[in-house]
Amino acid sequence: MKKVIIDPGHGGNDPGATYKSYEEKQFNLSIALKVRDYLLKNYEADIVMTRTRDITVSLEERTRLANSENADFFLSIHNNAAGGTGFESYIFSGTVPPATKAHQNIIHDKILDSVESKYGINDRGKKRANFHVLRETKMSALLLEVLFLDNPDDLAHLTNPEFIQDVSIAIAEGVKEAFDLPAKTVPGVLYKVIAGSFKNRSNAENRVQYLATHNIDSFIVPTTISGEQYYRVQAGAYSQRENAEQQVQKLKSIGITDAFILTEGEVPSPPPSTPEERFTIQGDIHLNPCQLEEFVKTINPDAPDLGAYYMEYGEVYGIRADVAYAQAIHETDYFRFTGVVDDKQNNFAGIGATGPDNPGASFATPAEGVHAHIQHLYAYASSEPIPNGYPKVDPRFDLVNRGSATTWTQLNGKWAVPGNNYGQSIISIFRRNINHALEQIDAQQAELQEVLNDL
Repeated sequence: MKKVIIDPGHGGNDPGATYKSYEEKQFNLSIALKVRDYLLKNYEADIVMTRTRDITVSLEERTRLANSENADFFLSIHNNAAGGTGFESYIFSGTVPPATKAHQNIIHDKILDSVESKYGINDRGKKRANFHVLRETKMSALLLEVLFLDNPDDLAHLTNPEFIQDVSIAIAEGVKEAFDLPAKTVPGVLYKVIAGSFKNRSNAENRVQYLATHNIDSFIVPTTISGEQYYRVQAGAYSQRENAEQQVQKLKSIGITDAFILTEGEVPSPPPSTPEERFTIQGDIHLNPCQLEEFVKTINPDAPDLGAYYMEYGEVYGIRADVAYAQAIHETDYFRFTGVVDDKQNNFAGIGATGPDNPGASFATPAEGVHAHIQHLYAYASSEPIPNGYPKVDPRFDLVNRGSATTWTQLNGKWAVPGNNYGQSIISIFRRNINHALEQIDAQQAELQEVLNDL
């Protein structure tokens, strides 16, 4: 079972950031406790808190606890101040294993996917810093800065119980996905035989008495269905469905025609694949180069202009270039290159990068780097040869099991390790890019309508 340390920042004599009557430590603890409760309720995990109330805990005590517990993950929850708006996450600025970066990517994207569009939260990016709790912990560690107390819009969210609930669940679900936490095990299936369900309790009592005259024990179970009170008469519970069916037949033989079986604890059939899971790597391109670049520059104004290259090669190979661009954003942290690959490599897909000692391939020009990215996707998505007239620029093209990933989610565990939600993270960024483009279109439409009105 995975052990997770949840660390509500500050506390006691250390209020953290303050603004008017608000103190950061209060928000940190509120969110952290909700994250803990959600994980314990829904998933198999061992949760240890650095504090559960308003007490002073030093930084050394926090990291000492985490290391002594031999934990798998350290999650520190904070809120910001001193100017700015939005959400950001941090891992240690020194050497960290690839898994730590993967954990940051999954959790960061999961949180934004939940609250960015619903509440208009600004993504300040995946960052690195030399914070004590990130530096001194021996396990994968992540620090979240949820919002800014001294920003009126952010504060309105922090004082909104719905936002606190949503962001807490998103954090917990991010941890679940990052560490593949198993769902809580359910008890064995139980087949309950219901010998009638009544709105009037006296009718249920009459049914119990009638069953007793036929030597059938039963009792009343009150329940609420769609806001209405009902009184069920339960006449047995069985671990084998066959026995429950026999009891139903016995009830029908004495005139109880409304008897039925209520199943509890049955494991449902696997759900059908979602549209996200069916979203293919090859397919139509829906965003144009300007829409790609305008979106990325909301986070990184200095991002290079690569949209036209992605369109050019995406059309040649039949790859969804706009989603590939989202993958490049994911790999490069909005082209800020905060990982092992640097901007001089023109390696926008992290091809061949496995760690600080192996930053991966380098390409002569940005165009060649984009071509290699699209070509590497083509290797996964198709078993067809490279289109005529185009050279093999992807150094790992022949190492790919051709056609082994036709959808973005099938890249999970292939393109990145552990990569449990790699494809979902890419689609999440693509979805945010679409929303940004729609907002820009709406704004332009309103502006053009004003021009028409003035003519």
